[in-house]
Amino acid sequence: MTEDYLSRIGNLIRDARKHRGWTQQQLADVLSTSQSAVNRIEKGHQNLSLEMLARIGEALDSEIVSLGAGPTHLRVQGPTVLSGSIEVKSSKNAGVALLCASLLNRGRTTLRRVARIEEVNRLLEVLTSIGVQARWLNSDNDLELVPPAELDLSRIDAEAARRTRSIIMFLGPLMHREDVFDLPYAGGCDLGTRTVEPHMAALRPFGLDVKATEGSYHATVNRAITPIRPIVLTERGDTVTENALLAAARHDGVTVIRNASPNYMVQDLCFFLEKLGVKIDGVGTTTLTVYGVREIDVDVDYAPSEDPIEAMSLLAAAIVTESEITICRVPIEFLEIELALLEEMGFTYHRSDEYVAANGHTRLVDITTKVSTLHSPIDKIHPMPFPGLNIDNLPFFAVIAAVAEGQTLLHDWVYENRAIYLTELTKLGAQVKLLDPHRVMIEGPTRWRGAEIVCPPALRPAVVILLAMLASKGTSVLRSVYVINRGYEDLATRLNSLGARIETFRDI
Repeated sequence: MTEDYLSRIGNLIRDARKHRGWTQQQLADVLSTSQSAVNRIEKGHQNLSLEMLARIGEALDSEIVSLGAGPTHLRVQGPTVLSGSIEVKSSKNAGVALLCASLLNRGRTTLRRVARIEEVNRLLEVLTSIGVQARWLNSDNDLELVPPAELDLSRIDAEAARRTRSIIMFLGPLMHREDVFDLPYAGGCDLGTRTVEPHMAALRPFGLDVKATEGSYHATVNRAITPIRPIVLTERGDTVTENALLAAARHDGVTVIRNASPNYMVQDLCFFLEKLGVKIDGVGTTTLTVYGVREIDVDVDYAPSEDPIEAMSLLAAAIVTESEITICRVPIEFLEIELALLEEMGFTYHRSDEYVAANGHTRLVDITTKVSTLHSPIDKIHPMPFPGLNIDNLPFFAVIAAVAEGQTLLHDWVYENRAIYLTELTKLGAQVKLLDPHRVMIEGPTRWRGAEIVCPPALRPAVVILLAMLASKGTSVLRSVYVINRGYEDLATRLNSLGARIETFRDI
C-alpha cells in the first residue's frame, strides 16, 4: 500500500515536472538535492516528508503535490547534544536590501548564496509581479535578476508586499523610475508600533512626498527638489539608512548622510552600490558621503556576507545544549561585543585566524564552542546600534541567561512588546519575570521540560523558544512556524545535521 502510494505521488511529480518543462536535474537544483534523488522520488522509491512534498509543490507550482495549506509545525525530541560543524548562511537582511537595490540597475544583477527564506520569497513575488525576471541559477542559491525596460506597478502583488516590512525599501529605488506610484502597507514581525516617519524624513530632501491612503502609501516625486545640506537621520535605523542610500545612489550629486547605521547589512549595500559605480566614503561609520550617478546600467555580480544573527543563533544553540560544535564563516566584527559579554559570563571557545568573505571586505572566523559553566553578567544586557550589541541578538541572551547561574536583567528598549514573548520560556521551565514591556528578569540555571507552544509572531523570540526546546526533556511542539521561515533557511534541517531531532509536520 505504501509503495503504491509513493508510486502514484512519484507519477504526479514527474507529470508536473514535465508540464513545467524541467529536467530532473533542474528540479534537483531548485530542491538543493541530486538528480538521482529526484529520479528515486519519481519512481516511488523514496520516502517523502510533508515538508519535501510542500517544497516540490511550490517549486513546480502544482497544487496536486502541495499537501496541506495549513500552518507548519515543529516537533522536537530532547534533550539534545549537538556535534559537528556548520557554515553560517548569507545575511538575510543584506539579501532583502540587495533585492530592493537591484531596482536601481537596468542591467543584470546576480546575487550569490542568497538566503532562500520566506522574506526573500515575498520580495521576489513582488519583483516578478512588476516585471522583473527572477531566476534561481543553481543549488548554491545564486539568483539572477533582470529588470524590464519599464516596471508595471499597476500589477504589484499587494498580498505579498503586505507580508514584509522590507517593501518600504522600494521607496528609494522606485522614486528614480516613477513620478507617482502606490506601495502597499508594510507588514512583517509584530514588534509594536514602528513609525515610518524616519523613512519619510530621509527621503523628503530628494523630493519624495508620501501620503498614507487606505491600505497603501501614495508617493509623488518632485524632481526639482534635491538635498541642499547633509541629511540627518532622526533614527539610526538600518532600513532608514538603506532607503537614504538607495535614494542617494541615483541622485546626480553628492549626498551626505549623518547618523547613519554602520551595521552589517548597510555595509553590504554600500559595497554593492560601489559595484554599480556609486562612490561612497565612510562605509562602516555614521557619516556616509554618496557620489550618485544619474543612470545605472551594468551587469553586476555580488556575494553578500554571512549573517551575524544566524551565527549568534548557532552559538546560543551550542550553549543551551552544552555542546561542542564548530561554526564556520562567522562575521566576527559584528559579534565581538556579544562574544566579549559571553566570555564575561564564563563562555569558552576557540577562534580561528581571520579570513575575508566573498564580498572582499567582511572579516570571518571559525568558532569552536566549548562546554562552559555560565554565570549571570554583572550589569544588565541591552542592545545598542553597531558597534554595540545587536538589537536582533538580544533575545538569544534570554535562553543563554536561563542556563547561567544567577539573575540576568534584559532591557529591550527598542521594541514595545518583544520582551513579552520571552516569557513563553516559562512554559519550558525557565524563570522569566516580565518587569515592564521592555524588561525581563531571568534566573538560572533551568531544568528544561518539554511543552507545546504556539510560535510567537516575532522572529528572534520564536527561534529562542525552538533552541530551548532542544535542551528540554521529552517531546516539545512549536506550532505555526512561518515567522521562523521568514528569517531562516531550513533551520530545523540544519540543526538536525548537528544531531538535533526536529520533525516538521502539518495538521491533516
